[in-house]
Order: sequence, then C-alpha cells, then structure tokens
Amino acid sequence: MNLPNKLTLARIGLVPVFVVFASLALHKGSAVFYLLSGVVFALASITDTLDGYIARSRGLVTDFGKFADPLADKILTTAAFIYMLLEGVCHPVVLVLVLAREFAVSGLRMVASGARDGRVIAANIWGKVKTVVQMVSIVFFYFGCGLWPEAAAVRPVSSALCWLCAALTVISGVKYFADNGHFVARMK
Repeated sequence: MNLPNKLTLARIGLVPVFVVFASLALHKGSAVFYLLSGVVFALASITDTLDGYIARSRGLVTDFGKFADPLADKILTTAAFIYMLLEGVCHPVVLVLVLAREFAVSGLRMVASGARDGRVIAANIWGKVKTVVQMVSIVFFYFGCGLWPEAAAVRPVSSALCWLCAALTVISGVKYFADNGHFVARMK
C-alpha cells in the first residue's frame, strides 16, 4: 500500500477520534472539546490535501485511491455535519442534500465501475471545491466555538456556510451526472 492510500486510511481512522471530541463538545459545551474537535478535523482534512498531492506528483494514483479518497471525505464530513445538526447549526435540509448527493454519486460510481467499458470515476473540480468548502465550514465552526465561545457570529456564519455547502453539493452532483450519466442510461 502506497503513502497516499495510507494517508486516506489515516483520515478514516481519525473519524472516531473526531466523533469522541465532537460528542464531548456537544454534551459538555466546553471550548476545549470544540477546539480539539477542530484540530482533529483539520488534521484529517490536511491528509486529504497531502494524499492527492503525493499521489499525483509521484505517479501513485491508484483505483483504490480514486475510490477510497472520496469515501474517506464523505465519512469525515458527514460525521461532522451530523454533529453540527445536533448543535442546531446545520439545517436538516442541508444534511439531506449532502447525503442524497453522496449516495447518488456513490451509486453512479458503482454503476460506472461495473459497466462493460467500466471505469473508476475520479472526483471532478466541483466535487473538490464542494469538499474544500465543507471542510473549511466545519473547521470554522469548531475553531470558532473553541476560540471564541462567546462570539455571537460563529453560529449564524456557520449556518450560512452550511447552506453554501448545500448549494455546492447540488451543483457538483448535477455535474457528475451530466458528465457520467451515460453509464446509467445504458443499464438494462
């Protein structure tokens, strides 16, 4: 297993650590736990940038990486959005749009990989932008609550960022289907 794939697996491994701190932040309301949640999430997010850079720059792109990297992102960001929903920051509609897009694109990827001329569908630019904005929004919320627990603007700004994430999620999902829908159209 190459280094980029190990970084992807490390990102997945950081999800339970994030969940523990996010749960403690939610139930204890402690700025320390918000900050720890933000640090773990940011560290996991950095592995996303590193694994892609290393894979492309060293010619280590693999089908496993094309599959596992977006999956790791989905697991990490979905866990965070669920906790932000529980915090009252992420509207349920945002979470439904994020999950619907993720299931639809994952289904499209499965259909494409199983097609006669099948292939692994890598993330497109809209998917990458969506992921970056999601990660920045989540980091903003957790660091904001950790560093400025009394700041009135952190939660409303975080909520607005969640809606921006929802819009980018829909755009990226539509783009995936526009570019790769022929795999679904040929199903019998």
